[in-house]
Amino acid sequence: MRRETLIIIASILVSLIFLVLVLRDVPLADVGAALRQANFSWVLFGFVMVVFSIWTRAVRWRGLLNNRISLRDALYLMGITFMLNQLPLRVGEVARGLFVTQRDVPFMTAATSIVIERVLDILIVVLMIAVAVPFLPDAPQQVTQGAVIFGIIGVAGFGILLFFAYMPQVAHRILDFFLRILPFLSRLPLADWLDHTLEGLRPLTHWRTFAHAIVWTLISWITSLFTLLALLRALNIETNYWLMSFLGVALASLSIAIPVSVAAIGLFEGAVILAGELVGIDTVSATALGFLYHGNAVLGYIVVGAVGMFSLGISIGDVFKRDELPDKS
Repeated sequence: MRRETLIIIASILVSLIFLVLVLRDVPLADVGAALRQANFSWVLFGFVMVVFSIWTRAVRWRGLLNNRISLRDALYLMGITFMLNQLPLRVGEVARGLFVTQRDVPFMTAATSIVIERVLDILIVVLMIAVAVPFLPDAPQQVTQGAVIFGIIGVAGFGILLFFAYMPQVAHRILDFFLRILPFLSRLPLADWLDHTLEGLRPLTHWRTFAHAIVWTLISWITSLFTLLALLRALNIETNYWLMSFLGVALASLSIAIPVSVAAIGLFEGAVILAGELVGIDTVSATALGFLYHGNAVLGYIVVGAVGMFSLGISIGDVFKRDELPDKS
């Protein structure tokens, strides 16, 4: 059995298992009633925010590519990325790297831009959790302090990575020091991994690129917060809106990062339900919110991705032509 087939089967099983765990004690009739009563205007606004979020990420990505492609192409390719990332193999990022190189963008430029995106997004997720946890009702002091320390470590780690990107020789000296102390680590290609990571972050050592990336990262995540805010209003859920938005968006983003699943089904809903329970939302409302938030996001990805594939003349078959992938060397 091919490796891809095993991954697809495992992804389906993971989603089914998590979906069963999420719904096992939930009255589905009540969840369905809550969804049917959702305010359509707020749901539509949430959908518009999903599409706008894709646009903001396209603007960020285009800047990281030194404006080598049009904003239209960046938007469509970003939409295709999000749409294809719903598949078990999450081929969206690979497809984006492939198709952008066909627009005279060097492979390493495309690859490093994606590295920067991931690092910045992880940093934002860490900060949102660090900001939200201290405001949770009845949060133990140890948990609150841990969240703050977690956020500080995240910011400090990002700063250290930027320093190493600017001074890679320092990073290699430190790595060599640890390899002398722990020689068994030399079996791993740590130097190559370090070089790839620092090369990916190198564009951020230029202040214009850094400023562009930071500003549009903040805009894109603020847009995501407004998406969840709109859906909370759509379901008429009374809660601390900003606290739920910060925690819900952060945990949902972590669930999407798990590669072995189908569109993060089950994991995404579970993350939103967990966030809802932590801020005091009842299980039925939190479950309805999870399904509405997830469905709204996936629908937005499919719409923008499908329009992008049609406009750019890309087919699903093109995505899986691995023999056309650029040489990474």
